Amino acid sequence: MPNPEADHWNEKYRRESELWLGMEPRHLLVSFIDRLPTAGLALDAACGVGINAICIAGHGLRVFGFDISEYALHLAQMKAKQAGLPVVFAVMDMGKLWLPEDKFDVITNFHFLERGAIPVYQKALKSGGLMLFDTFMANKSNIDTPEYYLEPGELRDLFDGFEIIHYEEYARQPSRNHGARGSAKLVARKPVEK
Repeated sequence: MPNPEADHWNEKYRRESELWLGMEPRHLLVSFIDRLPTAGLALDAACGVGINAICIAGHGLRVFGFDISEYALHLAQMKAKQAGLPVVFAVMDMGKLWLPEDKFDVITNFHFLERGAIPVYQKALKSGGLMLFDTFMANKSNIDTPEYYLEPGELRDLFDGFEIIHYEEYARQPSRNHGARGSAKLVARKPVEK
């Protein structure tokens, strides 16, 4: 069955593969990599070409990377093989995400927003597990697609009850592809069950 969203991202990754493959791991991940365990299981949601998944695997975790783009995952698999790191990549529509409960030590979500996936992430994290989340916030210029943008304070509210290790919101400058927008970044620990 055709999936217009998958088709869009497959084409984007084909057209811009060199750009995507040249990217570095996200700053939030690099800044907090020492807080991650060196063993266990991690999920990189909407992983694209696997840059962050490969970084996490290099830290010692077993990693799953999910994305809707089969082409991006093909590039990710090649990159992981070149790095000699065993990352498992799978095509996944994050709008229909199911994960087993209490399974992951770390879950990352970078530059992607599917609000329905957030409670799934929360249940899938083990007690004491870490969530790293970095995505875009709304402003007046992107009000026509609110489903892709967080409201100010929304990310913190979505993780109410978690231990917030790091949280920030800030304005981003317009780029070649996007107008002005904000970003919200969070590192949070799931409460330890007693």
